[in-house]
Amino acid sequence: VQLQASGGGLVQAGGSLRLSCTASGRTFSTYIMGWFRQAPGKEREFVAGINRNGGKIYYADSVKGRFTISRDNAKNTVYLQMNSLKPEDTAVYYCAAINGIWIGVKETEYEYWGQGTLVTVSS
Repeated sequence: VQLQASGGGLVQAGGSLRLSCTASGRTFSTYIMGWFRQAPGKEREFVAGINRNGGKIYYADSVKGRFTISRDNAKNTVYLQMNSLKPEDTAVYYCAAINGIWIGVKETEYEYWGQGTLVTVSS
């Protein structure tokens, strides 16, 4: 599967952005989807994950209550709604996919990756 992320940009602290990740192919609904991010000089970290039908969701503690992951299987797309953004949310955001059952929180648990979209939050 090929993943295409979009929606990044520059936003002031307290603002919102919505990231989208669209997948190619007809089997999107069989994939666990995740969002990760990598800030300058830091390792890539898990942000949020969603199971095949959207019934189970995990968030990193750092984004709970501010970010919302969702998916539309009819559109082969997963979203990350980011509200109350902070400067520390500045990073390249990546979507990832794995044809599995459990939501992974580690990079190594995902097989397919999008190209990344840059989110910059100014103070």
